[in-house]
Amino acid sequence: MKRAIQKIFKSRRAITQGTKVALVGAAVMGTLLIAIVIGFLVLTPQGATVVINGAGATFPFPIIQTWIDEYTDLNSNVRINYASIGSGGGVRQIQSKTVDFGASDAPLTVEEYESMPGILHIPEVIGADVVAYHLKDASGNIIDDLKLNGTVIADIFLGKITRWNDPAIQKHNPGLSLPNEPIVVVHRSDGSGTTFIFTEYLAKVSVEWNQTVGVGKSVQWPTGIGAKGNEGVTASIIQTEGAIGYIELSYYLANSDKLGVVHVQNQAGNYIEPTEASIAAAAAAFAQAGVLPRGNDSWEGVSITDPPATRTDAYPISSLTYILIYQDLNNVRDLETAQALLDFLWWIIHDGQALVGSQNDGVPGYVPLPSEIVTINENTLKLVTYKGMPLYLPDIS
Repeated sequence: MKRAIQKIFKSRRAITQGTKVALVGAAVMGTLLIAIVIGFLVLTPQGATVVINGAGATFPFPIIQTWIDEYTDLNSNVRINYASIGSGGGVRQIQSKTVDFGASDAPLTVEEYESMPGILHIPEVIGADVVAYHLKDASGNIIDDLKLNGTVIADIFLGKITRWNDPAIQKHNPGLSLPNEPIVVVHRSDGSGTTFIFTEYLAKVSVEWNQTVGVGKSVQWPTGIGAKGNEGVTASIIQTEGAIGYIELSYYLANSDKLGVVHVQNQAGNYIEPTEASIAAAAAAFAQAGVLPRGNDSWEGVSITDPPATRTDAYPISSLTYILIYQDLNNVRDLETAQALLDFLWWIIHDGQALVGSQNDGVPGYVPLPSEIVTINENTLKLVTYKGMPLYLPDIS
C-alpha cells in the first residue's frame, strides 16, 4: 500500500511535493495564496482568457489541486487559483463575495446560510479526520497501531489524560509497552472544517466534551498547542515527540513513515483503521438512507460521523466536504467566468471523481461520491444562472 501511495505522490497529479513545501513554508505560501485570491493578483498565462478564484478548506486541498491541474490541462484557456486557508476563511470570503467559490468541510450553520441568500452546497468528495501521533517504543521504533475509543480520545483532548501509559490507554492496548511520557496535544489554531468534523465526533461520543467544549470550526481548547492548517498540524506532530493531533487522512498517508495513526473503535466495538474502504462504509450508511437535503437548502446537521453499529466496518470520523457557490453567479467577473466555473464543477462531480482514491490511480485518502449525491449535485448545478441568464450544462444522457 505504501509503495503505491509513494508512486502516486511522484506523479504530476501528486500532492507530496505540495505537502512537503507546505510543511516547511506554510506561512509564506499561505500569505501568497491569500494575496492572489483577495487581490486577484493573477498573471494570466499565455492563451488563458478566464481566471477563477477560490479559497477555503485545507482538508480537500490535495484533491482540489489535482482537479485544477487536470482540468486546466484539458482547458488551456482557464486558470484556477485555490488558496488553502481553512474552512472558516473560505466561508468568510464567499460570504463577502471576494472569491468565485468557497470550500468548507462543515456545512453552513443556519445563521451563515441565511446571511448568504442563494448559497448552494455542493458535496465534492468524502474524506476523514485521523488521529495521528508521534510515539516511539523503548527500541526507538514508531508505535503505529495504537487503539483507542472516542471517550479516551476526548479525555486526551480535554487534558484529563496526560501521559501515554495512562491505564485508560493501556486498557485498549494490552500488547503494547507504552512509555511514561507526557502527551502533547496539537490542534488547529485557525477556523477549520477539520476541527468541525473532529469536535462533532467528540461531542457525539463524550457527554463532557459536548457540554464543555462543543462543536465548531473554532473552539476553546482545554489544552494543547495550536498550528495553522492540516499542513501545520502535521508538521508539529512530526517535530514533537509524544504529540497527538487530528489531520485529514491524505496528510497522514503522505507522512505515514513518520507518524502513527489511531485505530478508532466504532459503535460496533471494532477498532477501525482509517482507509478508503472504511470511509466508504461510513458514507454508504447515510447516502442510501435518502435523508440528504437539496443543494439549495440548509445542510446544517448533515453528518456521517459515528455511523450506526450495523456498519461494523465503518470508520467513525468520516465526512463530506463542500464547495460553496451562489445560485446566481453575479459575484464572478463575467458570463465567460460563470460558464467556466459551472463547467469545472460539473466536471468535478463526474470525470473528476475518477481521480479520487488510490484504487483509481488518483489521490489517496478520499472516496468518490456515491451516485445518490452525484444526482443531488446535478440537480443543484441545473439551478445556476448568471445575472438571471441560464448557463449551459453538458448532456450526460
